Amino acid sequence: MVARVKARSYGPRRWIKPQERPINYAAPLPADRLPRERFGTWEFPVMHARGGTSTGLVIWDRVAPQELHLREELLRHLMGLPLEGTTNDAKQITGLGRGYPTSNKVFFAEMKRTASGAPQIVSTLAQLASGKAAIDWSVNCGNMSASLPYWAIDQQFLPRDLNGAGEVEIYNTNTKSTMIARVALDGDGFAFASIPGVDGAFPGVDLFLTNPVGAKTGKALPTGAPADQIGKYLVSCVDVAVPMVIARASDFGKTGTEPVKELRGDEKFFSALKALWIEAGLKMGLKRKDGTPMSADELANSETIPKVCIISPPVNGGHISTRYFTPQEGHATMAVTGGCCLAAACLMPGTVAHAIARGLPSLGAETSEIQVDIENPAGILSATIGGRRVDQTTTIERAAYKRSAQVLLRGYAPLYRASPELKKALAAIAANPALALSA
Repeated sequence: MVARVKARSYGPRRWIKPQERPINYAAPLPADRLPRERFGTWEFPVMHARGGTSTGLVIWDRVAPQELHLREELLRHLMGLPLEGTTNDAKQITGLGRGYPTSNKVFFAEMKRTASGAPQIVSTLAQLASGKAAIDWSVNCGNMSASLPYWAIDQQFLPRDLNGAGEVEIYNTNTKSTMIARVALDGDGFAFASIPGVDGAFPGVDLFLTNPVGAKTGKALPTGAPADQIGKYLVSCVDVAVPMVIARASDFGKTGTEPVKELRGDEKFFSALKALWIEAGLKMGLKRKDGTPMSADELANSETIPKVCIISPPVNGGHISTRYFTPQEGHATMAVTGGCCLAAACLMPGTVAHAIARGLPSLGAETSEIQVDIENPAGILSATIGGRRVDQTTTIERAAYKRSAQVLLRGYAPLYRASPELKKALAAIAANPALALSA
């Protein structure tokens, strides 16, 4: 005889709005944030996220071992890297990495308070590489940083509106730099944004670079002029977020809408571009790390500064169009720091960018923010510039680039091959949830 189970009737389930009660992050660690042991295997809590065009993990710093060698072992397990040395197998199928640099990033993040008592996210980036056990701790990632405010909100360290104005300060220990992240609300959720290189709209964030002027030269206009004649080219040398040489595409006989690979492969064009950035770099007074001036040969072979772009009027609904070089290679989109620099130049009367840009308002005597939409091969990069113009002088106070972010997954990752020392460290953390935090 088969037992019959009476069907139960369920009405529509009522959605309950989440409580926005931030965790007291100076209190003992919540049990659901701690490492745990299940079926003889230690598991570690992670959030898998996308920030801009990068993906990786965000880890609450407090639940990770403090010893560097154990942190690095933990990362290798989580991301699917060899535990030592290198390997030809770069697929990372045993972890959460995806085989290329932009998806091999891990942030250790912590909540602290500034001297004024405001919440602050303190971040430390680990940059990993497929097939390699070695980990780079020297750099930050402007894209992946976009995930950090959403990590803080998702983990209930901060309410959805952050400080009430949607802003939170982020300090990066790798580069000793600070930025401000700002998110916008839309009803019970977040305002969405679309960015080049990401299909579709997702929760947006503006990342403001603090003190962006004079990143390498100490001046917004390193040559002292908004435009300089270098040979047959009229250019602007601007240093906001990054030093960049801005030239008119038409001066090279180009439209400024050509594919980047085509431009990079044009030997005549690229030779002229290189000669231009060398002369401009000398005129800007760009320096080596030891503070001495770079030589023409060093500028010719530099992989980082100055950046250089050619510009033209917009054709797809933006304010200006560009093709960007790093400088040795053409960029498939537009770097965010370069975008901030070009956006600032568009708002500075006298620059070649200001003359070519279309449809932008002007900065006034009172500080205001203006969004500049920059057309590039991948779409439109939006940068927001905060500044003012008084007595014919333009002051750039902060620059932001727009990114979007996603929480891809949150949960526990089993560490099947954890060493006895790592297991011991995780057991100690799990057994001591009252670990101190210097807030």
